[in-house]
Amino acid sequence: MNKNKTLLAVCIGLGLAATAQVSQASYTQTKYPIVLTHGMLGFDSLLGIDYWYGIPSALRSGGAKVYISEVSQLNTSETRGEELLEQVEEIAAISGAGKVNLIGHSHGGPTIRYVAAVRPDLVASAVSVGAPHKGSDTADFLKSITESPVGPVATPLLVGIVNALGTVINFLSGSSSMTPQNALGSLESLNSKGAAVFNAKYPQGLPTTACGEGAYKVNGVRYYSWSGTSPLTNMLDPSDLLTGAASLTFDEPNDGLVGRCSSHLGKVIRDNYRMNHLDEVNQAFGLTSLFETSPVTVYRQVANRLKNDGV
Repeated sequence: MNKNKTLLAVCIGLGLAATAQVSQASYTQTKYPIVLTHGMLGFDSLLGIDYWYGIPSALRSGGAKVYISEVSQLNTSETRGEELLEQVEEIAAISGAGKVNLIGHSHGGPTIRYVAAVRPDLVASAVSVGAPHKGSDTADFLKSITESPVGPVATPLLVGIVNALGTVINFLSGSSSMTPQNALGSLESLNSKGAAVFNAKYPQGLPTTACGEGAYKVNGVRYYSWSGTSPLTNMLDPSDLLTGAASLTFDEPNDGLVGRCSSHLGKVIRDNYRMNHLDEVNQAFGLTSLFETSPVTVYRQVANRLKNDGV
């Protein structure tokens, strides 16, 4: 009798283990492909450094089909959106899925919103990560410099430097985007006034209150967002110096470049991760907070949410 019980226990254990393995193998297996869209000065891979550090492989390991888009490093939300739309049309066709799940980080947030608004038939969901939907206080600060007495001298110099940086990133990353860099276009899209103009044209998923949630589903597209509020997270990460300095332009919780409330879109999954703006894409090199869920895990959880929501 004891032998039978032991054998039964072993069989049950093996069955549970097999079930767990199958579950993990399909944990991120969404119905539609996932398309990742980078932010300002972003890229796919630059000199062996991946923008989405360790994220695509983690999603694919759970069954997701993942594509990484390439759009202009510096430009308006509409221009970047048109570039992304061409790629979405191609991915929807070659994958045979007909639709995609869009995930956009930083300026990638408004970029994917544009595509979801103008071609909802191609988009199953739009997930915003640390995106400045109501503009960024840092962009407002930079905009104020262009309008100050030193603006006529400083603006052309700074624009030239930033455009040159965008051009170098575009070249070294082997980007397919051929659109000329437009730093002023980025600035106009990312400051609060420019964001308000964009939002009036494409309001889908935006909150109607100062810091609330937006509609969860518009024109068949599901909207989600998540973000961090800790500019400084890892003393070994030199990029924390950038987010820490930029956070001084804010008077609300922020990730160093985007305010908490500005990041809201559709269903707010969470808006206070112990992450800064670069941690949200697992940069630099995975040096994120030791006291927070890994960004890679968060992306897997988001993909699983999409799977469970039928997209």
